[in-house]
Amino acid sequence: MRNAGLGSWPARRAAMSPGVTALIFGERRTTYAELYERTSRLAAALRAAGVGPGDRVAYLGPNHPSFVETMFATWMLGAIFVPLNFRLTPPEVDYQLRHSGAVALISAGEVQTEVGLHVRLADLEGFLASEPAEIEEPAGLDDVACILYTSGTTGHPKGAMLTHGNIIWNCYNLLVCVDVASDEITLVSAPLFHVAALNQCLLPTFLKGGTSVIMPGWDVDGCFDAIAEHRITWMFGVSQMFAGLSRSPRWPDADLTSVRSLMTGGAPVPEALIRAYQERGLAFCQGYGMTETAPGATFLEARESRAHIGSAGLPVFFAEVRVTRPDLTPVDPGEPGEVLVRGPNVTPGYWNDPAATAAALTDDGWFHSGDLAVVDEAGHHRIVDRTKDMYISGGENVYPAEVEAAVFEHPAVAEVAVVGVPDEKWGEVGRAFVVPVSGASLTPADVPEFLSGRLARYKIPVYVDVVDDLPRTGSNKVRKGPLRDLPLPTPARPL
Repeated sequence: MRNAGLGSWPARRAAMSPGVTALIFGERRTTYAELYERTSRLAAALRAAGVGPGDRVAYLGPNHPSFVETMFATWMLGAIFVPLNFRLTPPEVDYQLRHSGAVALISAGEVQTEVGLHVRLADLEGFLASEPAEIEEPAGLDDVACILYTSGTTGHPKGAMLTHGNIIWNCYNLLVCVDVASDEITLVSAPLFHVAALNQCLLPTFLKGGTSVIMPGWDVDGCFDAIAEHRITWMFGVSQMFAGLSRSPRWPDADLTSVRSLMTGGAPVPEALIRAYQERGLAFCQGYGMTETAPGATFLEARESRAHIGSAGLPVFFAEVRVTRPDLTPVDPGEPGEVLVRGPNVTPGYWNDPAATAAALTDDGWFHSGDLAVVDEAGHHRIVDRTKDMYISGGENVYPAEVEAAVFEHPAVAEVAVVGVPDEKWGEVGRAFVVPVSGASLTPADVPEFLSGRLARYKIPVYVDVVDDLPRTGSNKVRKGPLRDLPLPTPARPL
């Protein structure tokens, strides 16, 4: 085959394991041979509609096998795949479609768009009536495979470009760190438009010839049901998802014996949550990365997970990671600094945004993450927080992730988010938004009282809001921006 890119994968896998189940979605099972045929039909139909090398093809909808088919069909054509967050508002979707210059859109529902070719999932089977064709548009490792839009904290989101090489090298890094097997049954429950579910779960499983069980969206009971029915061996989740499982009434009696490894990332994970899984005998591995690194940058292997609880691990095999001061000199052990990453998994930049690209990448290829970490004597990285989330109270740096981990240990707390808010006396003080465990009693004053003696006083939030839920991005990360803008409540403790 002339195509060294990701578009060649369905044919290669179909040749090696045609009868193996590639995807499970509800009652629907798709073998690798069937997936290759359907993907080839879709590629032929897209090509007949005018899609060619370098064109952008967008997908908008919840997790579904058609996501995988559209993605591989796009790559077969040498085109660029643009997965969109289906939770976005119409103006946000419209911006990303226009910014990417998408010429085609596969979507789950009604979308007001000027994209020339728009196929809804309800009509996809008819669109697949084209005869399958062997399409092998050459794609090199440096060609762009995906444009993934970052969630964006101010202004419009940026479109991070990932090349075929970025994604393939990330798969290699993942396979070095995790013993993914050909009999893997992987639960894909996080959204596929997010880089972790796509590049850390589905594609490595595909590469090894395993089976991906696709959930349309995250659901605690649905996860327990899938583990029981399919004997799930591997899954990824952010801390909120794993916290939901551990706080479920089904947790104590759930049969989790099939699960070989659990993987988390996206934000610092409270050590109490990691211990809850380790107490069940589960390998709970934390990694660190971002969309722009495809995403793996560091990883804690299962054999190290008990000795280095809470660590985000060491740099992945095929990448370099360093932690620096603002002048780019290396930090001392235990000193917080910004994480920089360089390697074949790192984005070449942002789509149609040379200014953002220049700001993010140094001349010698180091990517500025904007994340703060400390490194211990053994080289293990602990992610402290986002640079933008840290606040200064009375001249002292406060890292919300540390405060959140302490609050999370309260038995009545299900979720927590901490932000810094302005204060005339101290400059900034903490404000905690706490979601109580279902049926539990929790008052704002309970939180400072619980933290007294556990944290230095300047770290203890002055304001506490007991809320029903927290605003989230499509990848289940907490959106702290809206929380900072809310009117202040009565202080939960004296200033």
